[in-house]
Amino acid sequence: MYLEDSKIIVIKIGSSLLIDDNRRIRKRWLSEFAKDIGELIEKSKKIIIVSSGAIAMGCKKLNLSKKNLKIDKSQAVASIGQIELMNLFLETFIKEKINISQILLTLEDTEQRRRALNAKRTFDNLFQLGFVPIINENDTIATTEIKYGDNDRLASRVAQISGADTLILLSDVAGLYTQNPKVFKNAKLLKEIKNIDKDIEKIATQSVSEHGTGGMKTKIEAAKICQLSGCRMVIANGLLMRPIKKIIDENYCTWFLPKISKLDARKKWIISSVSPKGEIVIDDGARQALSNGKSLLAAGIKKVSGKFKKGDHIKVLNKKNSECARGLSSFSSDEIIKIMGHHSKEIEKLLGYVTKSEVIHKDDMVEV
Repeated sequence: MYLEDSKIIVIKIGSSLLIDDNRRIRKRWLSEFAKDIGELIEKSKKIIIVSSGAIAMGCKKLNLSKKNLKIDKSQAVASIGQIELMNLFLETFIKEKINISQILLTLEDTEQRRRALNAKRTFDNLFQLGFVPIINENDTIATTEIKYGDNDRLASRVAQISGADTLILLSDVAGLYTQNPKVFKNAKLLKEIKNIDKDIEKIATQSVSEHGTGGMKTKIEAAKICQLSGCRMVIANGLLMRPIKKIIDENYCTWFLPKISKLDARKKWIISSVSPKGEIVIDDGARQALSNGKSLLAAGIKKVSGKFKKGDHIKVLNKKNSECARGLSSFSSDEIIKIMGHHSKEIEKLLGYVTKSEVIHKDDMVEV
């Protein structure tokens, strides 16, 4: 079973799962969902939740109709609803002794390498602290995101950044059918998809509810991102009680399988940078360490060229100035100049603040 093998799981829940058609908050559903999360945590799974609902919660509080909202008004309503949404999660999850944190992201945040790297480090630290990050689209500053309701794609980017094994999209249908199941009674559920071809895209029908703006088309786009990120994706019926347990027990859903491994996807992402921002020259000891799959430490750095920021893509050269690796720097060029040749224990004293010990972490580096 795919979920059993997953260490990091991203779960996306839409507005229609939190608020019904009569604008009532589905408190019992969320309570049962929290039990699902608790059981996953007991199995040592690391969970990230991507949730819609800020605008819907704001509309409920202000007694407004979401359909007639203009974008600038939506941003204000989202600001009001955001507090309502997180309070709802907090009071529900605390009953299951689940600690939660909030992260606000836009699609732009996930598509800039430096911001994406910072987000990944935040996820890792929250996991270590025993917290479940709840990610909300930053609707108060987003524009096109609100208009198009692209939280499915945001969830797939979060899965990509976090190195997730599985993305679960909880929908109002059990998965992708051969035809629209709400119209055609003989529609059949596709259980497993390895290749998204034109036929698959053709049968992806739009299904819009009052509170949710996403359809099957955006879910297919999310699946494409996951497939190229080495991440499995599943579309399942979220309207059921204990929806995650249902996936595990019954597996009545649609799975999209990755085309490449997570490691290959990570390497492809790093190596595909158009223009590295700088270069560092390392000694033979550091070169050997990289060959053994180790991270690059400050002690092995001999020279820094170029001006770059934390998170930028840089080249790693050996003593003969031949490129041996590429990676995402955990430090700026100015910082590396101050710490190069020194032991990791000295970094805090040299820079005057606490930071990472690796100049390039092994997960952020590719040998060439």
